[in-house]
Amino acid sequence: ERATKLGGVRGPYALQAALAACHARARHASETDWAQIVALYDALAEVAPSPVVELNRAVAVGMAFGPAAALEIVDVLRDDPALARYHWLPSVRGDLLAKLGRADEAKLEFRRAAELTRNERERELLLKRATDA
Repeated sequence: ERATKLGGVRGPYALQAALAACHARARHASETDWAQIVALYDALAEVAPSPVVELNRAVAVGMAFGPAAALEIVDVLRDDPALARYHWLPSVRGDLLAKLGRADEAKLEFRRAAELTRNERERELLLKRATDA
């Protein structure tokens, strides 16, 4: 907001701050302005493109426009070598697949994410999601 008041600076730090502010304004995820989050990630992807920004954008797209729209983005990212060992990619993909009712595929993704994470608590959560899917 401050960056906007100062002339609409749209550098990566201002955009990240705007993303944080947008999240902070919502008391619950359901109150988040997901369309605005998508727009901010679109802008961030232009000034600081990266596979992680694109994955985060996919999550926002899923919240704003549904899991099928997000899965299209995530499926393109599966071939990006920068994300080959990034546990958030199969974790996000598993979540989207579960929301779409594709339980068998979701289980595989949650297990893959569990193999990739170094955090024991995350591993337990991901394995539980695989069991529950």
